[in-house]
Amino acid sequence: MKRLGRGAVLLFISVLFLTGCRGEDEALGDSRLYDEMSGEGEGDIIIGFSEIGSESDWRRAHTESFKSTFSSENGYYLLFEDAQQKQENQLKAIRNFILQEVDYIVLDPIVETGWDAVLQEAKDAGIPVILADRFAEVADEELYTCWVGSNFYEEGERAGEWLMNYLREQGRGDEPIHIVTLQGTLGSSAQIGRTEGFHKVLLENENWIMLEQQSGDFVQAKGQEVMEYFLDTYEDIDVVISENDNMAFGAIDAIQAAGKSCGPDGEIAIISFDSSYAALDCMLNGEINADFECNPLLGPMVSDIVRKLERNKPVEKIQYVKEKYFDTSMDLKKIMENRAY
Repeated sequence: MKRLGRGAVLLFISVLFLTGCRGEDEALGDSRLYDEMSGEGEGDIIIGFSEIGSESDWRRAHTESFKSTFSSENGYYLLFEDAQQKQENQLKAIRNFILQEVDYIVLDPIVETGWDAVLQEAKDAGIPVILADRFAEVADEELYTCWVGSNFYEEGERAGEWLMNYLREQGRGDEPIHIVTLQGTLGSSAQIGRTEGFHKVLLENENWIMLEQQSGDFVQAKGQEVMEYFLDTYEDIDVVISENDNMAFGAIDAIQAAGKSCGPDGEIAIISFDSSYAALDCMLNGEINADFECNPLLGPMVSDIVRKLERNKPVEKIQYVKEKYFDTSMDLKKIMENRAY
């Protein structure tokens, strides 16, 4: 594909603005370009990145990883779009990237379905699409070049196994255990994987009782709202599974406001996902029992893929980022000293 220089891209956007072509895209925000990345070279690799939104601490770290990686200093020019949690905004953004003839499209899909048509348009235009973080379920896997992210199913499974071992150590391995789950955005890869992975272990433990699962959309306020409902509805809750840290923060607020306690020494155990710095701090304060890492720093991995593609080198279709888990038995202060997010 012929690579557009910085000036050509800016000219194209100016024409769109003057002719009113961007009217239907106002929901995408006024800043179509990430201003700090005003590359000077005509040879910059132009990346169109459609991000989900900014719903959590994890998401903000994820976004910053891409912005800092795809900089002019690194030979890139980044067109960044915040979809504000709406799939229709992502579809519009991708079509705009195609019109602007970007070199690569990076997509973090809000939900897994509904991408076939727009990804076919990108393929027809000869633009490779790299999926980052969440997955897209498509009829033809050739519609995207590769996917980079976390093994969400494994995260959920490991959380279940951790709980099983924890309860045995507490001498509660055979007791009835009442569980509620704060799910992420329904239909998202993280929600599907973590729910299904944990459910696998749940089925192996007949004494575990899943009282209810409800979506908190990965947002703290919604997580608090759903947890308040759980506390009002169920007298006995032993474990809260929160499918991200921000919902866990909301759950902690609701539990404490109800006059109950959580964490290793509390009435309710909390297991979360993401392992953000703030969550580890909550763990240090005895409010979260365990947290399973979802590494948001995917920018460098995607950059490596782009560089390989630039050299016509093959890339693996599925690439998992390395991840850990943390609990209160670890030296959390030392871990937090070098924590990047």
